[in-house]
Amino acid sequence: MTKTPESTKRAIAHGNYVRGSASKVRRVLDQIRGRSYRDALIMLEFMPYRSTDPITKVLRSAVANAEHNLGIDPSTLVISSAWANNGPVMKRYRPRAQGRAFSIKKQTCHISISVESVPSQTNVEVQN
Repeated sequence: MTKTPESTKRAIAHGNYVRGSASKVRRVLDQIRGRSYRDALIMLEFMPYRSTDPITKVLRSAVANAEHNLGIDPSTLVISSAWANNGPVMKRYRPRAQGRAFSIKKQTCHISISVESVPSQTNVEVQN
């Protein structure tokens, strides 16, 4: 396991028992991982997936944790890691013809997003 430098501060937020499959949530998380907070919010607003609403809530919670608990400016935050794990499956049954029943599995997942502060690149001069 690698150690993070003391200068980087990290805040984490979790969303547990979110309705939706983990694989469908992961395809959205893969798009926002490594992006800045502002870019991720813009991307989530215009994506056509149902899972963007709970992801946005967890992302805003992580940023609020960073701002309130660690005193970090939200404009310097970057999504360092984001993942989704399977949660419990709710089992339901659908009545079918001739007394049969088909099973319906309603998936849930646990979403975790970690944000960390990255120093602003505007103050760093690029030498040619």
